[in-house]
Amino acid sequence: MAILNILDFGAVPDGTTLSTGAIQSAINQAAAGDRVLIPAGRYLTGSLFLKSEMTLELAEGTVLLGSQRLEDYPKIATRVAGIDMLWPAGIVNINRCQAVKITGAGTIDGQGAVWWHKFWGEDENGGMLAEYSRQGLRWVVDYECERPRNVVVYQSEAVELNGFHSRESGFWNIHLCYSHRVFLQDLRVSNATGPSTDGIDIDSCEHVRVERCVVSCNDDNICVKSGRGAEAQRLAKTTSDIVIRDCELHKGSGITLGSETSGGIENVLIEHNRFFGTGVGFRIKSARNRGGWIRNITVRHLLLEDVSYPFMMQLNWFPQYSYGQQVGEDSPPHWRKLSEGVEGTDGLTRVENITISHVTGRLTAPHHFSRAFFIEGAEERPIERLHFSHITLQAQEFGKIAGVNKLSFEQVSVDAPAVTLEKNDAYER
Repeated sequence: MAILNILDFGAVPDGTTLSTGAIQSAINQAAAGDRVLIPAGRYLTGSLFLKSEMTLELAEGTVLLGSQRLEDYPKIATRVAGIDMLWPAGIVNINRCQAVKITGAGTIDGQGAVWWHKFWGEDENGGMLAEYSRQGLRWVVDYECERPRNVVVYQSEAVELNGFHSRESGFWNIHLCYSHRVFLQDLRVSNATGPSTDGIDIDSCEHVRVERCVVSCNDDNICVKSGRGAEAQRLAKTTSDIVIRDCELHKGSGITLGSETSGGIENVLIEHNRFFGTGVGFRIKSARNRGGWIRNITVRHLLLEDVSYPFMMQLNWFPQYSYGQQVGEDSPPHWRKLSEGVEGTDGLTRVENITISHVTGRLTAPHHFSRAFFIEGAEERPIERLHFSHITLQAQEFGKIAGVNKLSFEQVSVDAPAVTLEKNDAYER
C-alpha cells in the first residue's frame, strides 16, 4: 500500500499552474490499496477521476482550486437535477467505482463566482436566468447553464467521504447519484452565495449515512431526491435507507425531500440535527408532474434556532421551474425529458407515514420571522398520516395546514402571537 505524492508527478502548489495532468497521473498509477497524497499547498485543477480501491488524501493546508475554464471539465453522462444528460464532470469524480475514500482536512474550492455570474449575472438579476426567463424558458435555464460540481459520486459502491471542506461550488457541492453504501462524516460545506449551491444531495441512492457534517449554503443544506419526470419513473431508482444524523445546519433551506421524487423516496431517518438561522427546518417539496412517493419518514430530536419555516411541505412547488412546455423532436434531448412529466393523477406524489417528534424551535429575538407550519398537500391526493408529537415552537405566525388526511398532534405547544399573513406564503428557494 504505497503513498503517491502528487508533487512527485509534477503538480505545482502555486494556485495558478494547472495541475490536472500531474494529479491524474498519480491517480492512474495507484494500485489497489494505495493512497494519493495532496500535500499542503494550492493546486489549480480541472476534473479528476478516481479509481476503485484507492484513497485520495487532502492534507491539512491543501486547497484544490477548481479551474474557471469550462474546457477543463469534460462532458460526461451523468444526472443533473433529476435528468440524465451530458454535463461537465465535477472537480473530483468517483464514477463507477467501489471502495474509494476521500479523506483529510484539506479543502476543495470550486471558485464558483464565475459560474454564478454566468447564471444570474453579477447583480443576481441578469445572466442566462434573465435571458431565458424573457423567452418563457425559466424551466430549462438551470440545465442549459453548465456549472461544475465540487464532488460527484456516480454509480459507485462502498464510498467514504471524511473530514474535508467543500466550498464555493459552482453548482451543487457534493452529489451522490445511483450509488450504494456511501458514508459521509465530519464534512464541512460552505457557499457564501450562488444559485443552486446545495450542500449535500443524495439522489437515487441506497444505504447512505450523513453524520456530523456542518453545512452552510445558498439552497438546500442536505437534500434527498430520486429523479424528475417520466424517464425517472421508468428507471424506478428509489432512494431508500438514508440516515442524516448529528449534523449542524446554518444558512440554507434545511433538510429537504424532493423536489425530484419520481423514483420514490422511502425509509429516511433524520435525527439529532441542529439548525441555526436556517430558512427551513424539515422540508418536503414536489410538483404535480413528478409522481413517485415519499413514505416512512422519521424526523426526531431537532433543535431549531431562528428558523423561518420549521416545517414546510409544498406539493405544487415553484411552477415556473417545475413545469416544462411541450417541445418538438428537434429540441435538445434534455428539453424533451423536462417536458415529459408524469401525467394525470399519477403525477401527484404520494406522501404518507411521516412522523415528526421531539422538536424544539426557539427565537433568540422576537423580531425574527418564523411561521410554525406551512403545509400544502394536494386536494386530490392529500398527505396521509402526518404525526407531530412532543413539539415546542416559538414563532410569529402559526401558519397554514391544508391537504392532509389523518393529521395528528400529540403534546404540541406553539407560541405564535401574530396573524398569519399571505405575503409570507412565498419562499425564495
